[in-house]
Amino acid sequence: MKAKLPRQFDKLGAPPAHYSYLRHRRQFARHILLPIVLSALAFAAMIVWIGAAAFTQGGDVGRWAAISTIWVIIPMMLGGLILLAILIGLIYLLSRALGILPYYTGIAQDYVYKAKGYIVRGADLAVKPILAVNGWLETIKAFFERMTP
Repeated sequence: MKAKLPRQFDKLGAPPAHYSYLRHRRQFARHILLPIVLSALAFAAMIVWIGAAAFTQGGDVGRWAAISTIWVIIPMMLGGLILLAILIGLIYLLSRALGILPYYTGIAQDYVYKAKGYIVRGADLAVKPILAVNGWLETIKAFFERMTP
């Protein structure tokens, strides 16, 4: 038996006209499209206004250059303030943690030294047979080199 999925679209390919779907379409137009279109129109109007004010007879291009520089720098300054706030927060947290950390870092350092001892001993045990075989081979090689004239 095949399972039948519920029908999502009508015969013309349009989605169902449920109340929630119609409400979504109205909200999409009011809450998403309308603000985007209005802000794009305002932006275009501002560009035309600035261009007309700056490049007409008697327009002060230097002043408009300074104004545009200010508008370019404002986002960078806000980003810098956010990074400064993060840095101040990290410094504060680090200063609070330093009262607790020295004890625990000492314990962690002891465990690291113990682990280092186990690791070095294990590595030495792993290469000990190879070093012994190489030593015997060198001894045999030296013995035969002495015997040949």
